[in-house]
Amino acid sequence: MDGANERRIRVLEMIENSSKALSASSIATIVGVSRQVIVGDVALLRAEGHQIIATARGYILQQIANNNKYVRKIACQHTPEQAKDELYLLTDFGVCVEDVIIEHEVYGELTGSLGLESRLDVDLFIERLAKAKAKLLSELTQGIHLHTVSCRSKEHFEEVMRAMEKAGFLVNEE
Repeated sequence: MDGANERRIRVLEMIENSSKALSASSIATIVGVSRQVIVGDVALLRAEGHQIIATARGYILQQIANNNKYVRKIACQHTPEQAKDELYLLTDFGVCVEDVIIEHEVYGELTGSLGLESRLDVDLFIERLAKAKAKLLSELTQGIHLHTVSCRSKEHFEEVMRAMEKAGFLVNEE
């Protein structure tokens, strides 16, 4: 077995054995390679069928991300300026915002993994967007997007939906 394969096995084991997301930079430091090498390794591991998702906080296994949670999708619409408030509302309720999904006219469904669980996660996500001069996916669809969220229970989810509706973040059914 060559060094690259051994490294990928080690990277996979690190992700599998972690209960929290691991950034490519932190893995790279431990393994002794560049961040970009780890990004490539994870891409190859995903192509092999390993259920690794990339969140705003780093890499994590899919089953860990949704373990023992009530998972639903929410149809949202708001301006780019309201994104931080929407994400704060969700995380303040103890919800994990797993991803954002849009329906693109050319590419079809596009999903961005988020894994946001706190205001700090939201702040870091917004800072990364600004630093990269990137736009929100929802800007491609006039603010319409879905979020996959995980929370404690159906009752908890219904409470979150009432708060989202009151804040005006849900897609109007008109």
